[in-house]
Amino acid sequence: LSVVKVILVPVLLGILLRTLAGDHVDKVSDVMPLISVVAIVMIIGGIVAINAEKILSCGVLVLGVVAIHNFCGMLGLLAAKIFHVEYTRATAIAIEVGMQNSGLAVSLAAANFAANPLATLPGAIFSVWHNIAGSIFAGIRRSGVENRTRTGENGVSAA
Repeated sequence: LSVVKVILVPVLLGILLRTLAGDHVDKVSDVMPLISVVAIVMIIGGIVAINAEKILSCGVLVLGVVAIHNFCGMLGLLAAKIFHVEYTRATAIAIEVGMQNSGLAVSLAAANFAANPLATLPGAIFSVWHNIAGSIFAGIRRSGVENRTRTGENGVSAA
């Protein structure tokens, strides 16, 4: 039920809102990503602040596991290269597979495992980690797009 409330209901409401008031939605759509980022930062910041002592005591282990999980998720890039997926699409696949929704993980853990405050810890640490790792990855991939543009390549990656 909590997954339906956290995922399905907002998506359906968004579709309904877009259908009924598409022109008005377009006017505010440029600011919505910023609002989303601020909300996630506040949620994750609160979780990290509440669990600061726990993060210091077992955070290194959790950070290691989170980093390994993130790296394994980046295998989506390898799969895309094996199937000769175009460079920008391969990048999107890697980001989607490797950068899972940590905000969702934190909110579901908080809702379903309220008796165990450590349940939110991996999602909170992953949120911080994937923002750093994701920015680095995006920068590397962006430079690859720029290099391909300068050299006249068509953007199709070779495995």
